[in-house]
Amino acid sequence: MKSTTVVIVVAVVLAVLVLTMAVTLLVRLVRTRRDLRRAGLPTGPRWVFWGAVLYFVLPTDLLPDPVYLDDIGVLLLALRTLRTSPGRPNGHETSL
Repeated sequence: MKSTTVVIVVAVVLAVLVLTMAVTLLVRLVRTRRDLRRAGLPTGPRWVFWGAVLYFVLPTDLLPDPVYLDDIGVLLLALRTLRTSPGRPNGHETSL
């Protein structure tokens, strides 16, 4: 009985940590888009941003909600897309 309680507590703690990471990434995504727009830089396709936010908020996921790894992946892809949108220089381009 005691080992079951320990497993449940560990699972809940891990779920809370992963949820915290997902919410942190969502906040970073929103702040990055806002900062890019304030600077007058293109933010990439609008659907990428809103799609990532909707995927995070909607209850339908590829993986069950206690496992937020798919949400984290979608948010990271959207954050990367915003940071490397067309018209913004990135580290992969070479200047002539």
